[in-house]
Amino acid sequence: MVDLSQAPFSLAPSAIAWVESTLGSMTLDEKLGQLFINLNTSFDTDYLDDIVADRGVGGIRFMGAPSPVVQAHIRYAQSKAKVPLLVASNPEMGGAGSISDGTLVTSHLGAGSSPDPDDAYRLGYVGGRETASIGCNWAFAPIVDIHRNWRNTVIGTRSFGDNADIVIERAKRYFDGLSESGSAAAMKHFPGDGIDERDQHVVTTYNTLGYDEWNDSYGRVYRELIEYGVQSIMIGHIGAPALSRHFRPNMTDAEVKPATLAPELLQDLLRGELGFNGLIITDASMMVGFTQALPRRDAVPAAIAAGCDMFLFFRDPAEDRAYLRAGIENGVVTEERLNEALLRVLGLKASLGLHETPRDELVPPVDALEVIGSDEHRAIAASVSDRAVTLVKDTAATLPLTPQTHHRIRLYGITGQSDFTGTDPSGYLDIAKEELERVGFEVHVFKNALQRQAEGEEGVYFHTVMADEASGDYAEKYDAALVFANVAGFAQEATVRIHWSTPMAAEIPWYVTEVPTVLVSLNQPTHLIDVPMVKTLVHAYTPSRESIRAAVEKITGASEFTGTFNENVWCGATWGTRL
Repeated sequence: MVDLSQAPFSLAPSAIAWVESTLGSMTLDEKLGQLFINLNTSFDTDYLDDIVADRGVGGIRFMGAPSPVVQAHIRYAQSKAKVPLLVASNPEMGGAGSISDGTLVTSHLGAGSSPDPDDAYRLGYVGGRETASIGCNWAFAPIVDIHRNWRNTVIGTRSFGDNADIVIERAKRYFDGLSESGSAAAMKHFPGDGIDERDQHVVTTYNTLGYDEWNDSYGRVYRELIEYGVQSIMIGHIGAPALSRHFRPNMTDAEVKPATLAPELLQDLLRGELGFNGLIITDASMMVGFTQALPRRDAVPAAIAAGCDMFLFFRDPAEDRAYLRAGIENGVVTEERLNEALLRVLGLKASLGLHETPRDELVPPVDALEVIGSDEHRAIAASVSDRAVTLVKDTAATLPLTPQTHHRIRLYGITGQSDFTGTDPSGYLDIAKEELERVGFEVHVFKNALQRQAEGEEGVYFHTVMADEASGDYAEKYDAALVFANVAGFAQEATVRIHWSTPMAAEIPWYVTEVPTVLVSLNQPTHLIDVPMVKTLVHAYTPSRESIRAAVEKITGASEFTGTFNENVWCGATWGTRL
């Protein structure tokens, strides 16, 4: 049974009474609704009436938009809910990502690379404060995966580091900062990403560590954060063959399922050995890591039966509810398991005080939005960036580059495709140009063949651009080359590498033998696999103005590099990356 008086709920008798009376008053349809978090894909009130009032979901997440729009949306949703809603956000990098005007502080890797552990606190503080101001009460963070495999790019920037110690230290500080806003945390992605090189968004992935090694690494992370008070855990569509076979020795390869469908991992390991009493939620249910495992009609009830308390996102609300109802009717989900899940859902709501907060006060007033993108938060982002920006290598003693010594800069941008957020992935280049000019450089921005064609230039072919760029007078035109790389793309491909604009593209650093060259990564930490010829590599972690400004100041020698890096930057000791 669920003990709501114990951590992480720690409910008083009156709150437990509310949970029990609310559960006792629910119809089966109302119980089913509480087990789902809906991804709100519309801001239309008729849409919310259907999802919240009629279907009675337990919680919502929303698509990114300006904070006033999102806050009004959440306010309306709470006004229509019979039971107060859990409202989730993804403040992995601060307020950015959850709302289009939120503050981008840094990535988890940036917070893990800073010499100051409190920068992880500051990341959680800003993220919690900004998302709470719009009415969120639940954060799908911190990320407690360990980046053990350098080829894994889905958590390359979304992990605090490559070992359990740094993840534990920084995740605790993030949780401390987030908790200042009153939001609950959902650490992710159990049983742990970072061993497989693939991405569970597009394929089932696996944590292949043995039982003892897992316990000494990922298991230690979860034990310590559970003891620290984290309220909920998001389960990855990640299988763990050795762990599953530890509890089910006769399990065949075909029987190994992702953790979201594995009772031995959720009940025997997470609830049993790790002693977790809080709420368990699946990761997004449209991920192929989940959908490839079972037909959906079977997978939806199987996830709840396995031990998940909430199901993240419908594919189709009517279908998924029908699948879960059928699972209850045919005994796949027992009444006891259903009520356990509901007790934890309602228990989390009560632990946040939602049951005793007047309905019109569940969302802060409009003036609470003043914290979003505030001067205070931007100053925090600037200070974090100043500490986090990292010099990985400078083997040719290129730095510092100053306007006095290297006045004419050739500026290149390496840009990944626009990801699922729809954010312009190339806006960083304008910022880089502005910041370089601000300190006195003369900046010449390179345009590839596709960009020149789009501007109406005729007779352009990749070979003509190469001939124009790679001319013998390159060093007479430019004193140095700066390359800014903003390459993202998780959830759309299993790995992320640099994709050049054309065959043998003119932006590839052929020019390292002509002029001093510096590459600044604004995202992935493992670009040396593709540009080992670059002798100077800087990690700035995010494409924000604050990060780019800090990188420019350090490249010019105006401030010192203080950030650190882990061994993943050498790409598994690939030959040439250290040269």
